Amino acid sequence: MASSKLQALWNHPAGPKTIHFWAPTFKWGISIANVADFSKPPEKLSYPQQIAVTCTGIIWSRYSTVITPKNWNLFSVNIAMAGTGIYQLARKIQHDYFSEAEAEPAIVKE
Repeated sequence: MASSKLQALWNHPAGPKTIHFWAPTFKWGISIANVADFSKPPEKLSYPQQIAVTCTGIIWSRYSTVITPKNWNLFSVNIAMAGTGIYQLARKIQHDYFSEAEAEPAIVKE
């Protein structure tokens, strides 16, 4: 039973014998790097980079459902990219526009 499932995966049009498998597999590195950046201070995040990651994830997740063969590896990596990009953008926006830590500079009395 297990060997027949492995054989089916191996021979799938988006299986390991094709670029349709390896490109999204290596693309997981972008999502993993974005997750690693969750601990990075928000002021060090880049709007253009996170917007690009988010838009790429949204556009390609849609595309991965309309192509033949359906590529669920591509779909899942792009959902992860969109999710991590949205989270990072939310952190950056909250820090830049809703943070009260830098609202008023302290007045020094002599």
